[in-house]
Amino acid sequence: MSIVLTTFGLLLIAATLLPLLRKDAWWVRIFDFPRLQITVLIVATFAAYLIFWWQFRLIENLFLTVLGTCLIYQAYLMYPYTPLARKQVQQSLNRGDGSILSLVFANVLMENRNASALKRIITGVDADIILFVEADAWWQEQLAEFEMTHPHTVQQPQDNTYGMLLYSRFGLLNPKVKFLVQDDVPSIHARVKLPSGEEVELRCLHPRPPFPTEDERSTERDAELLIVGKEVKQLRSPIVVLGDLNDVAWSRTNYLFQDISGLLDPRIGRGFYNTFHAKYFFIRFPLDHFFHSNHFRLVDFSRLAYFGSDHFPVHIKISYEPDAEREQQEPEGDESDRTEAEEKIAKAKAESD
Repeated sequence: MSIVLTTFGLLLIAATLLPLLRKDAWWVRIFDFPRLQITVLIVATFAAYLIFWWQFRLIENLFLTVLGTCLIYQAYLMYPYTPLARKQVQQSLNRGDGSILSLVFANVLMENRNASALKRIITGVDADIILFVEADAWWQEQLAEFEMTHPHTVQQPQDNTYGMLLYSRFGLLNPKVKFLVQDDVPSIHARVKLPSGEEVELRCLHPRPPFPTEDERSTERDAELLIVGKEVKQLRSPIVVLGDLNDVAWSRTNYLFQDISGLLDPRIGRGFYNTFHAKYFFIRFPLDHFFHSNHFRLVDFSRLAYFGSDHFPVHIKISYEPDAEREQQEPEGDESDRTEAEEKIAKAKAESD
């Protein structure tokens, strides 16, 4: 029993420490994802060790101290995404005027064929802007009915699981499809004109994850996020960034993106809002994201129903409120953050040329 518990505990310690290396290799970055699962296993191992084996010897005490330190560290990283933390985005009391923007986003899972269930969900929330990713030509055809209610579209269907379909009730100004890092991974860039007349910058992303079947490193994913982060920082206008970022909320890259962009995360102080894996509750992570500038307050944020994909859809409703900018402090990176971001971008561009 002691050998089994000790071996398992050492693996959990390694899983906690590996991401500290800040290497881009997939087998390092993959341990950013299951922090909640690792934490639960650490607690179980710690308890089992106390019950079945602890003998007050130095080696046992040292092992439990290291294991307990890992538990505290994992909890520290996830703490901002619990209701115990201070909310980064203030709650809005606005419920219905021309300054509210409602967005819904879904990773459809390209081989999923339950389009009818997804359409019922999307129709039910009646959002102003709808984004689908992993959309191929089949999904484009199935979802074409949204063009009736959301006539302003940007459509980039692809058969490599990185297609994107954007539908908007409001006008889209200067919409573009860009390939920021990899020539088969698109992103959508546009401005949305609200009924109030305010124009909101919109960035829709879905970079490749660090995984052997997709990309052996996180370099390209990180670079795409940071390129957008640098760009929107210079705009100083209302901004929304959304998509399946294939990164968890508590990763180093996520925090670096916020520091570089100055954008806020409405989940901070509210909850994880785990969206993947929709079929298996025990391996869920927050992979689908909405970030926005401090021009907005939050009206509502919710995870929607299951429809056959490996992701749940998510819905956000935000309110443009001029006084929010003064009352919500945007994240601010230091020189080391900017240097790290530049190095990641340069590395991705150098190796893609």
